Amino acid sequence: MSGAPPLTPEACAKALNVSRETLGRLETYVDLLKRWQRRRNLVGRGTLADVWRRHILDSGQLAAHLPAGTRRIVDLGSGAGLPGLVLAILTGAETALVESDAAKAAFLAEAVRVTGAPCEIRRARIEDLDPWPVDVVTARALAPLPRLLEYAAPFCALTPDDPPLCIFPKGARWRGELTESAAAWHISVRCAPSATEPAARILIVERFAGTDRTA
Repeated sequence: MSGAPPLTPEACAKALNVSRETLGRLETYVDLLKRWQRRRNLVGRGTLADVWRRHILDSGQLAAHLPAGTRRIVDLGSGAGLPGLVLAILTGAETALVESDAAKAAFLAEAVRVTGAPCEIRRARIEDLDPWPVDVVTARALAPLPRLLEYAAPFCALTPDDPPLCIFPKGARWRGELTESAAAWHISVRCAPSATEPAARILIVERFAGTDRTA
């Protein structure tokens, strides 16, 4: 939040209600992220000064919105593993981190190794994926909502009677993205407040359908 002092690891752990062991795994991830950031552009440079708020809490808050019994997550355009790797550490859900960039995929492989997160890395363009059954689709800072729905549609089409939940954190333009999406999709969506930015929202898409897409 603008003007607030950087969030400490301990305050983040309290906000997410995680154990000391889990906090240690998150600290291992943050340390690795900071080291790799010196030579790779994994996240916005200005965000590392408040990494526990801007990335860990911002990603970890999505765990509260996962359906009970979530076992499989796909994180589209995972980048530095946000939010997918953080969610895997917090919940133990098997998480596929989809990332086409070779350097970012290499970072993800090392992050999975050092944290022991239950993740697999799929180095591929999202458009080239063959979908598989999942419980949740996530993406953060990847694309506007209409494009995210296009990306998620093949996963939802596999189980149209019980589609995966799509959880997309969005910034201050979330209302405009919902309006743009309504031009092509009929959407059943809930909007939850963000713990890290008052103007932001977490969009929880339960179902959506377009002209020739059903989820």
